Amino acid sequence: MKRLIFITIIAFLLVTCGGEVNKKINTNNAKTEKTQEKQLNISILLDLSDRISPKINSDAQKNDIENIKTITEFFKTNMANLGAYKAKGMIRIFFSPTPGNTNINSIVSKLIIDCSKMDNKGRKEVYDHITELYTHHLEQIYQETIATSAWEGSDIWRFFKDDIKDFCIKKDTNYRNILIILTDGYLYHKQSVFNNKNRFTYLLGNSNLKGYRVQNWEQLIEKNDFGIKTDRKDLSDLEVLVLEVKAENASNKIDEDILQFLWKQWFKEMKISHYEVYHSDLPANTKTRIENFLN
Repeated sequence: MKRLIFITIIAFLLVTCGGEVNKKINTNNAKTEKTQEKQLNISILLDLSDRISPKINSDAQKNDIENIKTITEFFKTNMANLGAYKAKGMIRIFFSPTPGNTNINSIVSKLIIDCSKMDNKGRKEVYDHITELYTHHLEQIYQETIATSAWEGSDIWRFFKDDIKDFCIKKDTNYRNILIILTDGYLYHKQSVFNNKNRFTYLLGNSNLKGYRVQNWEQLIEKNDFGIKTDRKDLSDLEVLVLEVKAENASNKIDEDILQFLWKQWFKEMKISHYEVYHSDLPANTKTRIENFLN
């Protein structure tokens, strides 16, 4: 009788433990499938305004390139997780509007990568060289822009109004649509300077931001309904990360807090599903923030 009871207990333990092991394996498999089920559709919007001038911000070029290295390495990790045959991710650089410099446009065409149109050999080439490819050509773009001092600027507001659906969002639900913007946070382009009451297409330190450099700035913004003019509310299938927000004047550091608040308010109003806005920092610190956002 005792022997029978002992065998019964052992059998029960084996079944229970085996069930727990299988449960853990299935859970781990589910987690793996969850991380692998999404392809990446990454768009990088670069602000080529005078923020990249060495006289204004000597760290801009270095920080931008280090940030983009982190992004390309994440893209590679996603490729590795999916495997060569299944990796169909996309990544590209945008400017808005398109630069008048033909050399820059030629360089940008080399940074449009669509793994869905490649064979395994092409994907292997992307995996092996994408970070070096982006680093090399971005250095060329910055050097060309700085040498000519042709500050094209960036009409980010109009990009969201007119172009973002066509350029940055794939309707295929197997993709994560991610837009990463590198800018100092101020908004301005000569072709988009207007407002509707206290909602503006631009944010400038020497203009509409000045009155909010006070201790109770957040309450004042809400009271006045001050912010960026919102022209759409249909971006729920988009994630947006803004990097390198930086006050143009160190004595007005509060601008960074105000700008971050206004950008987030704008994204919320456009129904963007996932967003963050970060001030400029050491590349190592920004790297952590990028990885946290993307993961």
